[in-house]
This record gives sequence, C-alpha cells and structure tokens, in this order.
Amino acid sequence: MKAEAITIEAAGREVRISNPTKLFFPQPGFTKLDLVRYYLECEEAVVRHLRERPTTMKRWVDGVAGEFFFQKRVPDNAPEWLSTATVRFPSGRSARELVVSDAAHLAWGVNLGVIDWNPWPVRRRDLDRPDELRVDLDPTPEVAFDEVRAVALCVREVLEEHGLIGFPKTSGSRGIHVNVRIHPQRGFQEVRRAALALAREVERRMPGRATSKWWKEERVGVFVDYNQNARDRTVASAYSVRAVADARVSCPIGWAELPDVEPAELRLDTVPARLRERGDPSAAIDEHPGSLDSLLELAARDEAAGLGDAPWPPNFPKADGEGTRVAPSRAKRR
Repeated sequence: MKAEAITIEAAGREVRISNPTKLFFPQPGFTKLDLVRYYLECEEAVVRHLRERPTTMKRWVDGVAGEFFFQKRVPDNAPEWLSTATVRFPSGRSARELVVSDAAHLAWGVNLGVIDWNPWPVRRRDLDRPDELRVDLDPTPEVAFDEVRAVALCVREVLEEHGLIGFPKTSGSRGIHVNVRIHPQRGFQEVRRAALALAREVERRMPGRATSKWWKEERVGVFVDYNQNARDRTVASAYSVRAVADARVSCPIGWAELPDVEPAELRLDTVPARLRERGDPSAAIDEHPGSLDSLLELAARDEAAGLGDAPWPPNFPKADGEGTRVAPSRAKRR
C-alpha cells in the first residue's frame, strides 16, 4: 500500500514527495525520503558540482531493486520554477534538460526516482565548450582497489606536469574519478583529444597496470576512460548517492586520504557527518581552472609518432583518423 504524499519545504519552495516511505535501498532500509533528506542536508556540496549544468535524469522509480531508464527531457508538466537548458546531441537532436540550482531541484528529481546526478561538463552560458575534464578510472574485474589508487596517483602526476589540478573522488563503485576544471576555450572534440593523450601517457608510465584500450578484450589493469569526455557522455557527480545495494556515495576525497580511503565506508548514512566534520575536499575546485594547451601538445606528439584517434562510442559518427569499429578478435576473423 502506498504511503500518502507529503510536502516538504526546500529552498523556499514546497515540493511534493509521493510515497515517501518507499524502499529505495532494501538492504540497509533507506527510503525515498531518506534520500531526499540526504540531498537536502548536503545541498551546498552537491549543488557546487551541478550548478548551471544540464543534467540527464537517471530514474529508478522502484529503487535499486528495479530497473532504471534515462530521461533526457524535462516533462511538460514540470513546475515553472524549474531551471533547464536545451542541449544538442551527436545525432543532431536536442532536449530541454534539468539544471539543478538548489535543494528544491534535488528534491523534485528524487521524487521522480533520480538517485545519482549525471551532469554535462558544460555550463548554460556555453553549452559547446566544457569547463571540466573528467578522468574515469575503471578497473577490470580482477583488479584490486589498491591498483586504482596507484593509477590515480599517476594521473595526478601527469596532470600536474601539464599545469592542471585534479580533484579525486570515489566513483561509488570500484573506481575513482578525477575532475579537472579547465578554461571553457575548447570544444568537446579537443577536450576528448586531451583526455586521450592523458590516458596514453598514464598507460606508458604504468604498462600492464593502466590502459587506454577501448575494447574490453584488450584491457588490462585500470582503464582510463577518455571517452567520458565526448559530447553527451555523463558521469555521476560528486556527492551523488549511487544505485548500489549499500547506498555508497561518489565522494570527494583529499589526495592525502587516497592511500587509506575505503569506498564502502562512504555511504548515504555516513557522508553527511563527514561533510560537517571535515568539509568538502573539492570546495575550491572552481578556483583552479587550467589550460589544455600542454596536453594538446602531447596529443600532437603522439599523432606525429603514428598514434591516430582511438575508438569513439558507437553512437557517434566515425571520426577522421579513427580505426575500424570492430573488436580486434572479430577483425581478425574477417
């Protein structure tokens, strides 16, 4: 039986929450209302990483025990006060997406079943030039978290050598993300090109432990996913609760914490107290934008040495210099 809807106040607005006692995380027993309260308590830190960014809604209407779907378009019956931005996809289509501005937007989204927030790396003022480079470290199944830590430190080293400051966070699963503020001077293609150069440099420094290989059958160690910087690719934002059984959070950490951080300890029920006691390690991220010029010079050197473009996601048009879009094992059989 559904519980009666309630109305909460958030950012000076009244937001209706339907079925507030619905279990979103059955294992620890967290409800939809628990998730709303988490985001309201952590509002300042959460919105820091969402403000002015179009955001794709990943909806889990039955909680983590159910299925999810992506909703890119804000419903026509959405409240008038909702902030939005119209984005263009690689297909040429466009959509009016949510822009999370405050706690009311967070509560409204959770009521629709949003658990984690997936923003674009651009702001509304310039939807074609990212202001964030995203480094997504995705370990292959057999890789321990200690290896992900080691690769993250190598990423930090390469970034600093190229004049960039990375802010790490747990992914909320088995990986680590490193977000880098950049000046919004380049388009998506150039940002991805810089990310690919970074991935290849990390791979050179950690052979057999880090990889830039797109095809899963070729990967070893930790995959540095350069394609997360392509247009319309999104990553769970900082302080997003992830749709995993124990309600882990994609939580910013300081570099000094990296050797000891345990992702399983950063959850919906522990992160608010951590924020109150320690503050947000990524609070200064907007104060440190950098230039991609040095990474793009590295990309040019790679290209001059014969390294062409790497594979794009399958929904993108084939790029100049991109090889065949066939897994190597299938290509050999042709």
